[in-house]
Amino acid sequence: MIRQLRVKTNSRTELVDITQGVQRLVSESGVRSGLCYVYVPHTTSGITINENTDPNVGRDILKELNKIIPFDDNYGHTEGNSAAHIKSTIVGVSKTVLVEDGRLALGTWQALFFCEFDGPRERRVIVKVIEE
Repeated sequence: MIRQLRVKTNSRTELVDITQGVQRLVSESGVRSGLCYVYVPHTTSGITINENTDPNVGRDILKELNKIIPFDDNYGHTEGNSAAHIKSTIVGVSKTVLVEDGRLALGTWQALFFCEFDGPRERRVIVKVIEE
């Protein structure tokens, strides 16, 4: 069964912690042991797993991505969002997380983040939970 989360972003680039929403869908699925696939069907966003305790970690990630891939760099793509496409390619649009005892098997400091690279927008995150 495929489920969806809606994510509304407020900035051009932003990391949004979606862990609780994904965990809710895992719990609703009834799967005790298996896999949770998290996928973003957008070409200017991504999914990552990283620390959610210190918000400076997310800020630092975005700061460095924006430094390495600047918004304006004489790109050929005429829509003005080439940097977002490149960031999406580098970060990736999906993650797989193990499910054990009905819970996402994330580490103590880990969380799932939706990565916005071309906001603000309303986005979709597709979640599929598979039983082992």
